[in-house]
Amino acid sequence: QLEDEALKFIGAHCPELVTLNLQTCLQITDDGLITICRGCHKLQSLCASGCSNITDAILNALGQNCPRLRILEVARCSQLTDVGFTTLARNCHELEKMDLEECVQITDSTLIQLSIHCPRLQVLSLSHCELITDDGIRHLGNGACAHDRLEVIELDNCPLITDASLEHLKSCHSLERIELYDCQQITRAGIKRLRTHLPNIKVHAYFAPVTPPPSVGGSRQRFCRCCIIL
Repeated sequence: QLEDEALKFIGAHCPELVTLNLQTCLQITDDGLITICRGCHKLQSLCASGCSNITDAILNALGQNCPRLRILEVARCSQLTDVGFTTLARNCHELEKMDLEECVQITDSTLIQLSIHCPRLQVLSLSHCELITDDGIRHLGNGACAHDRLEVIELDNCPLITDASLEHLKSCHSLERIELYDCQQITRAGIKRLRTHLPNIKVHAYFAPVTPPPSVGGSRQRFCRCCIIL
């Protein structure tokens, strides 16, 4: 039930605020969050995931007012774009964790800016960011954070990602986990090659079985187990 009016009081009276979690506060808009940014310059962690009304104005306000920001979670904020993330990256150089799941408008341009300006990035979720391509991952893999910082990258449901992205990440020696569910162009062979460079990495991927399976003898109709369950 939280509305912008509450955030305006917090912004006006809580200048020492470091962490704020507003996950799924659906009535929050730019007006309330901008007040927070302008009044809470020490903010290090902001979760606004599910606050679907917010726009790039929030990213601009964070970039202009909150240089200490380390954690930003804006999953399912589908109005955010490359323009806003460019301002953020160029001003918030201490970013360590970003959850951008279902920020469906962002492209490789955002990854280019993060690779240049955010050398401390450790965890990055890009799941369901369907415009991301191998070229964006290439920039990330060559970026300032890649070799000794980047630990987790989530790329579930990024349909344009191919094995080439895995090649671009093989020099990320701190990489501990990569999520690749429903990345249709990723192959077992590509994952195997990545593991030769990063033997301890946890790779989460799913390869659907052939459905239906090849008929085995006779002409009797056969079904896969999931069909039997259904």
